[in-house]
Amino acid sequence: MKWTDINDIAIELVDAHGDVDPMSVRFTELMQWVMALEGFDDDPDRCGERILEAIQMAWLEETE
Repeated sequence: MKWTDINDIAIELVDAHGDVDPMSVRFTELMQWVMALEGFDDDPDRCGERILEAIQMAWLEETE
């Protein structure tokens, strides 16, 4: 997975952290969680606030 695989990342975050409210996660923590996902392989420097916000919103949608 790459940073642009927003929906795939969101699904994996639900599986890994299903009991967590996505809106309570700081972006620094979210970035670490994404990089720790199995199958994730992308450069941390390619990630920015916009990408993290999109991941957070997709994760929120997956939990609803």
